[in-house]
Amino acid sequence: MVNPEAKLSPDVFDADKLQMMPTRDGYGAGLIIAGEKNKNVVVLCADLTESTRSEAFSKRYPERFFECGVAEQNMATIAAGLGVSGKIPFISSYATFSPGRNYEQIRTTIAYNDSNVKIAGHHAGISVGPDGATHQATEDIAIMRAIPNMKVIVPCDAIEAKKATVAAAKIWGPVYLRFQREKSPVFTTEKTPFTPGKAEIFWESRKPQVLIVGCGALLHNALLAARELDEKWDISSVVLNVHTIKPLDEEKIVALAKKTGAVVTVEEHQISGGLGGAVAETLSRRAPVPMEFVGMKNTFGESGLPPQLLEKYGMGVKDIIWATKKTIRKK
Repeated sequence: MVNPEAKLSPDVFDADKLQMMPTRDGYGAGLIIAGEKNKNVVVLCADLTESTRSEAFSKRYPERFFECGVAEQNMATIAAGLGVSGKIPFISSYATFSPGRNYEQIRTTIAYNDSNVKIAGHHAGISVGPDGATHQATEDIAIMRAIPNMKVIVPCDAIEAKKATVAAAKIWGPVYLRFQREKSPVFTTEKTPFTPGKAEIFWESRKPQVLIVGCGALLHNALLAARELDEKWDISSVVLNVHTIKPLDEEKIVALAKKTGAVVTVEEHQISGGLGGAVAETLSRRAPVPMEFVGMKNTFGESGLPPQLLEKYGMGVKDIIWATKKTIRKK
């Protein structure tokens, strides 16, 4: 059943009633709130102001907005200087360009100096759709998770994205925030708990047999899969929202892995190096259990409609159900 402490939308399983919004909208709303709370918040963009939802901030606080043009490497370096000078800069671009194109500048000028910069990677995952593989960032979590001093947050819907953006402004040091272009279900609420570094249980059946760990918009698919597993297959589960990939909430993941004895990870990212990799690294040290990984499996995406791409590349509800059954058979 849905965990009442998660305070999710009462319409969490009713697609017709849930509002559909891209997580990038939450970023735009969060910037305004962060800017209101702290005059040191500034925003930089690489010629994608409207698409990255930085536009509202640029109009509200034009003196605190910097358009850097198509120059992601310069943008990161400028932000690094601002970040060690008392400002709280957010840099915005597509994830294939930032951190895709400016990795070295993020690593050396931002992270190495522990500069107080927030990197917003937009249009992540294959749900970018028709833009195709060149614009579908499916490696960005792995890239950023490996950088020392970097924190990595992947919100599950627009409301959580707003909360994550506001929270990032209060965290010292580099933070990577991952957002998506495609509209997705808004199934959390303003009352849903959100604390960076703390995973939240969204679903828990009696005597759970498997832990489903998810992040990003695919977490809604994980909830749909959990309900179907419970109702049609008599398989009980726990669904854990791990919005913070780094630092990972190891204690909660280990405790639930020991309790269930099987784990499935769900993410719109390569299964190597992302959420699945982080969970596997932790459990291999502290609680080895059978695991399955739902995500991109060592392949690039292609042009297409987002729902079709998610199904083709094995990230639909039926794929989560199949992975769950498979890992339980290994117990």
